[in-house]
Amino acid sequence: MSEKVGEAGDAASKPTALLVMGMAGSGKTTFVQRLTAELQMANSERPPYVLNLDPAVADLRYPANIDIRDTVNYKEVMTQYGLGPNGAIMTSLNLFSTKFDQVLSLIEKRSPDHDHVIFDTPGQIEVFTWSASGSIITETLASTIPTVILYVMDVAKCTSPVTFMSNMMYACSILYKTELPFVIVLNKSDIVNHAFAIEWMRDYETFLDAINQEESYISNLSRSLSLVLDDFYCDLRAVGFSSVTGMGMTDLMEKITDARKEYFDDFLPELERKREKARKREEERKAEELQRLKDDLTPSASRYSSTRSSKAASRKASPPRGMIPPSELLEYRDQNEIPGSSNTQSTREKLEDESFEKWIQETRAQKNKK
Repeated sequence: MSEKVGEAGDAASKPTALLVMGMAGSGKTTFVQRLTAELQMANSERPPYVLNLDPAVADLRYPANIDIRDTVNYKEVMTQYGLGPNGAIMTSLNLFSTKFDQVLSLIEKRSPDHDHVIFDTPGQIEVFTWSASGSIITETLASTIPTVILYVMDVAKCTSPVTFMSNMMYACSILYKTELPFVIVLNKSDIVNHAFAIEWMRDYETFLDAINQEESYISNLSRSLSLVLDDFYCDLRAVGFSSVTGMGMTDLMEKITDARKEYFDDFLPELERKREKARKREEERKAEELQRLKDDLTPSASRYSSTRSSKAASRKASPPRGMIPPSELLEYRDQNEIPGSSNTQSTREKLEDESFEKWIQETRAQKNKK
């Protein structure tokens, strides 16, 4: 119990990891630039620790402590493996994830000097969220330090209820896949006010009125999905933000604080439960393998034991050394003959030969007397 308390206390002193995700064009890189600048100005003695995981970005607008481009050459991967843009991004992430333990070591070493660790993911969201490397990075990071998902949406493009529903479906899939605290950042609120999106999330009737004005075939699907996502919206954190002006920064930090608390209240106990379950499953597997090994060895031991006992019985059944009187030979044979033994036939033949020679000798003796 004291060890668990110690682990929880140690995790509470660690910085918060912010995984920034979003569709291409949603403004993730600009958002990371504004977030980094705001946190730097708020506390220059404890600036954020920033990592860039996009190997294809041409112009990085913020200083990165760790940059994937320093480890993997995106264009060289395309040339060497004959891949397209998305395939090269995925391969670069796979290569980078093989060294992610070293990245975690650097983060843990620097954690006393930082309150936030920001990860800027690739623009092609599916490359990160549904790839093996993305899962490895997310799960390893979440099991090490408190982790929060920041899903960036372009609110200017979500004025259409169909596009809004597409973004919500993707956000829902990421939430249930990662099972981590989740915050939706309605970016570009300086262009279009984000109030309508918040209202659509909270009031189903309002969204239904908006979707009924759509005449496209896909609007029927959006209408059905809105009922499914109604429970998804209940505890969902959403905040309007402008990467240009910094509007909504205070609300965003409050949401991040709440999400960090959720990590310790919900995710961390569940993680400990999964670890304990995995440990028990591993112990059961080892016990089964040990029992299987014992079962495999037991028949061999019994066969070896039966072989030794049969050899001992053969030695006991063998005739003693020295001459046996002919009168006792038949009695000895009847008492010690083993059915099915290979010696039975040879003993019978020997007795028959001796009886025949004895008969010949008696016949010759009788003729000599005459």
